[in-house]
Amino acid sequence: MQLSPLTAISPIDGRYNKVTQQLAIYFSEYALIKYRVKVEIEYFIALAEKRFFVLDIKQKKTLRKIVEDFNEEDAITIKKKEAITNHDVKAVEYFLKEKLETFGDTEIKEWVHFGLTSQDINNTAVPMLWKDAVEQEYLPSIINIQQYLKKLATQWKATPMLARTHGQAASPTLLGKEIMVFVERLQNQILLFSHIPFTGKFGGATGNFNAHHIAYPKYNWTKFANEFLENKLGLQRQQCTTQIEHYDTLAAHFDAIKRINNILIDLCRDMWSYISADYFKQQTKKGEIGSSAMPHKVNPIDFENAEGNFGIANAILEHLSGKLPISRLQRDLTDSTVLRNIGVPIAHTIISLKSLEKGLGKLILNERKLKFDLENNWAVVAEAIQTILRRENYPAPYEALKELTRGKEINKTTVHNFINSLKITGALKKELKAISPHNYTGIKFC
Repeated sequence: MQLSPLTAISPIDGRYNKVTQQLAIYFSEYALIKYRVKVEIEYFIALAEKRFFVLDIKQKKTLRKIVEDFNEEDAITIKKKEAITNHDVKAVEYFLKEKLETFGDTEIKEWVHFGLTSQDINNTAVPMLWKDAVEQEYLPSIINIQQYLKKLATQWKATPMLARTHGQAASPTLLGKEIMVFVERLQNQILLFSHIPFTGKFGGATGNFNAHHIAYPKYNWTKFANEFLENKLGLQRQQCTTQIEHYDTLAAHFDAIKRINNILIDLCRDMWSYISADYFKQQTKKGEIGSSAMPHKVNPIDFENAEGNFGIANAILEHLSGKLPISRLQRDLTDSTVLRNIGVPIAHTIISLKSLEKGLGKLILNERKLKFDLENNWAVVAEAIQTILRRENYPAPYEALKELTRGKEINKTTVHNFINSLKITGALKKELKAISPHNYTGIKFC
């Protein structure tokens, strides 16, 4: 069978292709080859700018045009070379040397990949594509969800709701504040994420600039590499490495995404529970079916889909962050195949975010049910009453309210009769009777 969204093994490229296809420009084999070509060309130009050989402005422009015009045909050409060399980065080097020959620049072609090992290319190309994907796809999607949640929090800032701790009725809260909990959590994690640098390795076969130094022992290759990564590639250079980068900062990114995903799994489960409690209805769409057997069903499938895909993403992120920083001695090859999968958890995360956004957009507040649950849980005002009685130095107020409410059916009449039985002033009784499950909601946070 020909590969298509219907025949793809992974749902990323199959069922969810429409949601994830934009990620191909960062995480596909084609994308990795293109980023490698860019690193090789920028390094070649950087050497020329340091006067190791001569390139004029026209030649630089022609070289950079290779990246600008890079297409699938170019990638196929490189893959054909790889089939012969059995080395992916060397195939890129040969591709560029042939380009130089085509341009008539044969005498300078050996400056391509000068003094480098393949990991100088991979450990800059991968951080670059990762940085672009994070900044252009992932973070905007997370911030979009955060802002949508903030909008909902503002919309429901004055909506009282029965809280549940340990699954049991607890002191009432405000729906908007409960949404703001997730807004704040996301904001904190986005801030932490922004402090993690994008780093790369660039230092030759075992990180010591052996080949560079033996060829030009008086040249400051460390300074050159630091400036090259920072100014040309937008990365921070790791100063002391083996053949490969540490992957510690990449692992930190993975762990940060996993934490954010956990926050959103928490949100999905809460929303699922609120829908189950009938606090929310869901917008229906003509022609859609909730159950093949039960016509009435409108299932919270968007939150379920999001939770499931967040879970898959986290499982892979856990492996990536645990495996990549570990390599035998100066390098083994296990990082190579693992790195090719860094787009997978991002794809599942994007699928989740789209589902979550869809689910949030279908919510219809059922205020009648919220009010009903509050009215049927007058026991929750016991905390308020005993606290005010403590303020007034009333003897053993907690114990009195415990005796009244614990494990018993309590309503407004029961509470008011209890207040009437207290030996307190009329003004204090009036103050206590003004408290209800509907207004005992604390400080407004939105």
